[in-house]
Amino acid sequence: MSASIRRRRFIATAAATAACAPALITAKRTAAQDVTGQGDFQYKVKHAWPELPSKFTWQTTHNVAVDKANRLYVIHEGVAGTEHPSIFVFDDEGRYIRSFGKQFQGGGHGIEVREENGEEFLYVAAYQQVKSFAKLSLTGETVWQKYAPMESGKYAEGEANNPQKIWGRDRFMPTNFAFLDDGGFLLADGYGAFYIHRYDKDANWVSCFGGPGKGPGTFQTAHGVWIDRRGDQPTIVVTDRARNTLQRFTLAGKYIDTLPGYGLPANLDTYEDLMIVPELVARLTILDKDCNILAHLGSDVDRLTADRSKSIRRDESKWQDGKFVHPHDACFDRQGDIFVAEWVSTGRITKLTRV
Repeated sequence: MSASIRRRRFIATAAATAACAPALITAKRTAAQDVTGQGDFQYKVKHAWPELPSKFTWQTTHNVAVDKANRLYVIHEGVAGTEHPSIFVFDDEGRYIRSFGKQFQGGGHGIEVREENGEEFLYVAAYQQVKSFAKLSLTGETVWQKYAPMESGKYAEGEANNPQKIWGRDRFMPTNFAFLDDGGFLLADGYGAFYIHRYDKDANWVSCFGGPGKGPGTFQTAHGVWIDRRGDQPTIVVTDRARNTLQRFTLAGKYIDTLPGYGLPANLDTYEDLMIVPELVARLTILDKDCNILAHLGSDVDRLTADRSKSIRRDESKWQDGKFVHPHDACFDRQGDIFVAEWVSTGRITKLTRV
């Protein structure tokens, strides 16, 4: 099955999601149609929240991250070969500050902020023809940029020194990061070989786990990765997107269990005792520290399921206030509010403010 087909399996996946997803809590909204959630988890919805300067355009928004000053960083895939930046920075009122990252155009994907010895840095993952991951300053200067870990033995010859837009299980298509307490990090090869790679604090490759397969501990799309520190013991959580599941592992990479019932889960973030799961099939899910579902936000699963032509993604006039189309990433800000990036061609960033 081609990569493009895998990325667009919304109809079959949405139907499966509707059948198996927990039904305890569903999205509820006020008469004003601007609040989503239930009980303690109600959020005011503001679509198209950041103010993008007119000289720029969104080009398929992918991921979001927030720094200590509550500035929002947005990365979009972009168009290969153009000078347009792929990373945009906004203040806590949604006002544009700066942009950079034209080197990721055509492949911009994952972005995270990490503090190291009192200084914050951006970690960026890029797929398609870029096939690299990088560490940047918050203003866009490159600290280092790396390519496929050939020492892992998982990749085709030339994948590191001659990256091309070629998909396959022996190709490198990094998607997201998770940060370890020892200064190292994990990198998900979500669209390529489906491995989770471990790097040390100096960005040297150490090991990997997972890979393609049908059994526990293997993946069909290892798209998102996160360290869940909410319980007694931290765990690695991987969104196995094509299987509609989360898989949990020890910090050593040993398989623990699988959590089913999601609709193409794309990534993860945590805030205090909460975890958020953006699902490409039109909703967000909030979990407690035991990974029980607390709420679904902005759900439009039924309508996306019925959209067999996939026209909703391409037609803004069909988007409904308070509901999502294809959430690709979500993160909490410093107050516990939520930013959402959607995988739509014209781009969309939504802010959910807790009521």
